[in-house]
Amino acid sequence: MGILNLTPDSFFESSRYNMDIFDSGADIVDIGAVSSRPGAPAVSRELEWSRLEPVLSALPAGKRISIDTTGSGIVRRAHALIGNFIVNDISAGEDDPEMLSTVAELGLPYIAMHKRGNPQSMDRLTDYNDVVEDVMDYFRAFSKKAQEAGIQNWILDPGFGFAKNDWQNLSLLNNLERFKAFGRPVLVGIADKRFTHGQTEKMHREAVLHGADILRVHDVRAARRTLEALRQNCP
Repeated sequence: MGILNLTPDSFFESSRYNMDIFDSGADIVDIGAVSSRPGAPAVSRELEWSRLEPVLSALPAGKRISIDTTGSGIVRRAHALIGNFIVNDISAGEDDPEMLSTVAELGLPYIAMHKRGNPQSMDRLTDYNDVVEDVMDYFRAFSKKAQEAGIQNWILDPGFGFAKNDWQNLSLLNNLERFKAFGRPVLVGIADKRFTHGQTEKMHREAVLHGADILRVHDVRAARRTLEALRQNCP
């Protein structure tokens, strides 16, 4: 999954308005118009849509996309414009009470991510009894919510970097296989996060070895090289 940020303030500058991502070999292009980096300001839904709409209206043919949004209204507008896509919701439905019912009604695949708080507060919300077990509990509860809402197809994202310190992120990474118990694809978004300390591809390798099904990345070509090396060394 390659990242296309339609924001002037996303933390990874090279992903901003990087339309070349569509020619990078990404299986999915994740398009987001609101930065979720620590400290990022809130953005209105109208501004979010004004950033998304021109790009969605000009999508290259045959590209599978996800839209990174917490707003059910954005989902409805995008669906009316382009049809089916994957909803990538960093709040797992917590930021908009209409999100889960909207996704179920439209029959869209859904990515549910674990976080606490918002970009202004999340770095202070890292107090867990056991970060792996606590995040597992979160998805046990979400699984019930998804079933009750009628969502059939959802993907699990542990939320690396969202209300987790370095040690907690590494603990989640080293125990990633435990999340396979939910029977859902596991998405890992660790590209160039603070806790990787510049070793993104090393972390991608570890994520795949521990069970990641989808890598959300800035540098698609580098990630593909990492996957190819793994295939050669671990047939």
